[in-house]
Amino acid sequence: MTRTALEEGVTRRDVLKVAGLTGLGAALYASGIERLLPRALTAQATDQVPFYGTYQAGILTPVQNHIQLVAFDVQTDRRDELIDLLRRWTRACARLAASLSLGESDSQYVPPEDTGEAEGLSASHLTFTFGCGASLFAGDRFGIAHKRPAALRDLPTFDLDQLDDKWSGGDLIVQICADDQQVVFHALRNLTRIGRGIVKIRWTQAGFQRSKAADATGGTPRNLFGFKDGTGNPDLTKDKVRNKHLFYQWQDGSPWLTNGTFLVVRRIQMHLEVWDRTILKEQERTFGRERASGAPLGSTNEFASVTPDQRTLHGETQLPADSHTAVAHGTSKEQLLRRSYSYQAGVNETTGALDAGLLFVSFQRSPDQFITIQKRLAASDRLNEYITHRGSALFACFGGIQKGGYIGDALFA
Repeated sequence: MTRTALEEGVTRRDVLKVAGLTGLGAALYASGIERLLPRALTAQATDQVPFYGTYQAGILTPVQNHIQLVAFDVQTDRRDELIDLLRRWTRACARLAASLSLGESDSQYVPPEDTGEAEGLSASHLTFTFGCGASLFAGDRFGIAHKRPAALRDLPTFDLDQLDDKWSGGDLIVQICADDQQVVFHALRNLTRIGRGIVKIRWTQAGFQRSKAADATGGTPRNLFGFKDGTGNPDLTKDKVRNKHLFYQWQDGSPWLTNGTFLVVRRIQMHLEVWDRTILKEQERTFGRERASGAPLGSTNEFASVTPDQRTLHGETQLPADSHTAVAHGTSKEQLLRRSYSYQAGVNETTGALDAGLLFVSFQRSPDQFITIQKRLAASDRLNEYITHRGSALFACFGGIQKGGYIGDALFA
């Protein structure tokens, strides 16, 4: 039997908040029908994404405006302390995703249970996606070394990589996404506060997309080079496609990871000053797409397939073989879900150039899907002239969390 909303620690004030502090909330109490409260609380508002489910939220969820990627190193060697933290994080995330505070603050003589900066804000499609790195299994600190999937290992260093250790590795990862940046920061701050003494932040990276509220086109988002990014994602509305390309299955060798996936994070600096001095025709030939429509060169439809016969038209090359689109597409057998964001982190103190680029985020059933594509890109992608890879990390994301369970419980069962 799963726990009800009240058993999760929901208060009467929470009910009034969910009811909008309108006549509905008051009527529930005035009528004395408090038995209806759990059902009222579980009704999802239009900007709430369920925390519990078969898969973790933040993977199939439509891309939100803001992202915060946070990698943690576990400081404790005690299995029970780590599990207790994961349980507390589970409760916190479930409440935050439902636009509920982490607790009431009635006493003026103790620190508040919630830091308060999201008070009055909606859930803004807040999602949490948790995973673990290969280092969590090292030394068998928690009795799980034998459960490490063979595929969970450091990504290879690719040609032209100039990686900085400060953007790599981590025992645990959480991807926090929402349409409001303050909601994202509130979640980051409180997870960090709850984890103090058990985990510490290894690195954190923030990114943004074009605001959905301001983007009337509703189309594929654009990166900082001005081109559409993510056109080639597979159709994940089909179970067959999701199971083939995205979600890990028990027969892959690690049953605890069933309905989970592998997360790749790459920090890619874009050399914007060089790009901005490049003529449009060369920009389009570098990407292999028209800037305005996003269509592959030689086509008029953004979502047209990229096939060899599109590379020449009337004897003239339309889609250069070394363009980003042509190289990334390859044989089309390797497909992954890209969920990338732009970033801007001030200026380089030495050059005075903007430190900006792409937080490449992809989910795939096997890391080999990404590795195969990235090897091709590193070897012959025309875009390499304008970018540098600065960070690289791989994590195994857990399957969905069930009510009554906790983040990663299958791993520790």
